[in-house]
Amino acid sequence: MRLEEQLRGVSSVAIAGHIRPDGDCVGSCLAVYNYITTYFPQIRVQVFLEPIPTIFHFLQGAAQIQEASATDEAFDLCIVLDCGDTGRLGDAVKFYTSADHTVCIDHHVSNQSFADVNLIVPDASSTCELVYGVLEPERITKSIAECIYTGMIHDTGVFQYSCTSKSTMEIAGRLMDMGIDYPSIVDKTFYEKTYAQNRVLGQALLKSRLYEDAKCIGSVITREEMEQFSVLPKHLDGIVSQLRVTKEVEVAIFLYGLEEGSYKVSTRCKGDTVDLSQIAMKYHGGGHKKAAGFTLQGDDPWALIEQIVADVKEQLQD
Repeated sequence: MRLEEQLRGVSSVAIAGHIRPDGDCVGSCLAVYNYITTYFPQIRVQVFLEPIPTIFHFLQGAAQIQEASATDEAFDLCIVLDCGDTGRLGDAVKFYTSADHTVCIDHHVSNQSFADVNLIVPDASSTCELVYGVLEPERITKSIAECIYTGMIHDTGVFQYSCTSKSTMEIAGRLMDMGIDYPSIVDKTFYEKTYAQNRVLGQALLKSRLYEDAKCIGSVITREEMEQFSVLPKHLDGIVSQLRVTKEVEVAIFLYGLEEGSYKVSTRCKGDTVDLSQIAMKYHGGGHKKAAGFTLQGDDPWALIEQIVADVKEQLQD
């Protein structure tokens, strides 16, 4: 699939990604947005996402992102990026349902190819890597390269996860050759944390518990603790990954409080013994084999963690 083929005869485009957008979602959406605005100025294009983390505000086009509530207008084409199903589009689903034509580019194994035209590659490192492949390489500007590189490093853990392939590294090298400030992008969007973020990470580590002979680790940050440490959900990124690198641990489970009695669950694993996407789909979530998320209802978060550990144990036994 080539993006330019999908834009023929189109006068308006809505771009949307999943709720609680991460680096790959933001990067892929803005890469496509910047490509269209640069080379197809006759097309009216808009990106609809929930508020993005401030670490991504440096990307070109970030200031033009709107929330779905800003308008009810219809678009000829809706391009969905890094989203496994329409339920994860949030309020932006209205642009998908009202569009004359829809395109989805994604790498979630749970994606059932729900759009008119689909590019779904579960083995790809990131949606941004797929976006690179649908653009004309000679038309990728430095600003577009920054968007793509940002998404790639966030979904590969700066190229340390097993989803990183030879192709991933070759594409990253081409983007680096375009003069992007890749050390700064890595430091400021992936590693750098505020003092409050480091404190709440410490709290999560102190509270963590081991399960199944240290094969699993779990922790939780409640809404009250988020207020205590003055952090928002977006500031909790990276905690589950830090839990994952604990020696001998195969699966990490991290919960944080949403509204009363509701928890966002993030899971990560090493090796190939557990398929987290299967567990996520059981709870109407989504993701990948080694990284998945969903939402659970309950008053006791530790009981919820034990419930997920039981799901993991079932796979380990199999």
